[in-house]
Amino acid sequence: MNIEVDEGSGFCFGVTAAINKAEAELASSEPLYCLGDIVHNSDEVERLRAKGLITITHADLENLHNVKVLLRAHGEPPSTYETARRNNIEIIDATCPVVLQLQRRIKDTYSNPNPPQIVIYGKSGHAEVNGLVGQTDGKAIVIEDTDGLSAIDFTRPISLYSQTTKSLEGYRRMNEEILARSTNPTRVQCHDTICRQVANRVQRLQQFAASHSVVLFVSGKKSSNGRVLYSQCRLANGNTHLIANASEIDPQWFSDAQSVGVCGATSTPRWLMEQVKEAVQRIINE
Repeated sequence: MNIEVDEGSGFCFGVTAAINKAEAELASSEPLYCLGDIVHNSDEVERLRAKGLITITHADLENLHNVKVLLRAHGEPPSTYETARRNNIEIIDATCPVVLQLQRRIKDTYSNPNPPQIVIYGKSGHAEVNGLVGQTDGKAIVIEDTDGLSAIDFTRPISLYSQTTKSLEGYRRMNEEILARSTNPTRVQCHDTICRQVANRVQRLQQFAASHSVVLFVSGKKSSNGRVLYSQCRLANGNTHLIANASEIDPQWFSDAQSVGVCGATSTPRWLMEQVKEAVQRIINE
């Protein structure tokens, strides 16, 4: 049986850069803290914890002094940097360049003398979205779906941005709906700020999923990107199964399979997908 790991799956460049920075810092003898899980994958978080990376919360940050703290790819609001300055904390900034550019664009829009309503299409409470909202002193409106549009005043100017990992299709729906509801569409600015490295994976993943009898989509339970990409795989192949790691594999899935594809989210490490492939091979051999 052919068992294939998708070459295009796994960490995006922002996550790769963050993990590389963490491992470089961990090579020294100093303790390194990370504000939140470095990536939404518990297996990778555990691997780095074993190397000495200490995950902390924002509440923990307030009580730390004179230490090194890594900021993950998702980015942080200005208040985090202020806390670090106040507590003499050295920041190891691993914010993804795409997220950093988006933060600056939103901050520039908000800094206008008479700013428009800033609307962010994204998941409320998500780390990246919190960092984006922080650029507006908490005044940006976050919408996850069309139900959230009721919070917008459609008689006023609107500037729409998107969390970098949202789907292009979802963003386009929001864009169209906001333009349709606005009393003056010429005062609506829609900024497509979705990361193309992430967005362009959808079509490839669907092709990959359709080319196999059974697909195992490997993703952490906390990954928003994982849920989006998994749903796209399911559309292409109904025999797609979402698993966190090899321990969740059901041998019955392969009873009539001719081939198995293993793929994952932008937060899924390559080594974890390879482990899943090896586990499937052992099941088939038995």
